[in-house]
Amino acid sequence: MQRPLPLVAAQARPRLIGEPVSAFADEVRSALSSYPSAKLLVFPELHLFADGSPDLQRTEALQDSAEPLDGPRVRDLRQLAGDLGVWLVPGSVCERGPEGQLFNTQLVLSPAGELAGYYRKIFPWRPHEPYDPGDSFSVVDLDGMGRVGLHICYDAWYPEVTRQLAWMGAEVILNVVKTTTPDRRQELVLAQANAIVNQVFMVSVNCAGPTGQGRSLIVDPEGNVIAEAGDDAPALLAAELDLAVVDRVRTHGTENVNRPWSQFHPGEPPIELPIYQGRIDPANWTPKVPDMRNI
Repeated sequence: MQRPLPLVAAQARPRLIGEPVSAFADEVRSALSSYPSAKLLVFPELHLFADGSPDLQRTEALQDSAEPLDGPRVRDLRQLAGDLGVWLVPGSVCERGPEGQLFNTQLVLSPAGELAGYYRKIFPWRPHEPYDPGDSFSVVDLDGMGRVGLHICYDAWYPEVTRQLAWMGAEVILNVVKTTTPDRRQELVLAQANAIVNQVFMVSVNCAGPTGQGRSLIVDPEGNVIAEAGDDAPALLAAELDLAVVDRVRTHGTENVNRPWSQFHPGEPPIELPIYQGRIDPANWTPKVPDMRNI
């Protein structure tokens, strides 16, 4: 049985810090007018936080713009998602943490106008980014449509992040990106690799030129590219992801061959991972699954 998740990934130019949320609202409405069947809209990393210098992040401006998650910016974004009745990922925002930290925080806003989930970037791109690292992973249940894992830009270079999200039950990883550098070419490979080794959909949405390198893409659980944008112009990537494909690929294998989540037999000893002072234990090497009663 199909489990459709119609979404739009918006490869867009960043909006200047301090612009009212109403300006972004017009952008969201325009995307919805082009694809009215979309249930989820995803924008690039720090989409609301351009500072006028495409290749330079001004720490002072970002610090000055940071607000807590119960501040006016998030309230306005919640209202927008509720008014439009869609799931909305407005990229990531500069969050002022409870102890004064500066976090790069991805938001998921629900059609009911609630903050359904958030994720603080664990791997800031050092030494270039001024953010404090987060310390927890986040998977959000889209009210029975499926589960999305949250993932920001440089996180894609650390396979442990995607693996953890898949283990937590993510069927789609939303990788919001603000890549201004030539290594976007490598990020495309990583998106496909992360999809293949975890058997999940990957949605990697970068900002458009002249700020970003573009080339946003959507990848299926076997690493096939469903949609890809060019490297300069704004673009809307629309796709209806059938999340039942995740179940099929994990059951029958990638290309009907490889089933990494079914690698171990009952009673086999754990695989020690000295680098983490941890292990893979066959007794719990199984991803969580959605509650099928809600689907």
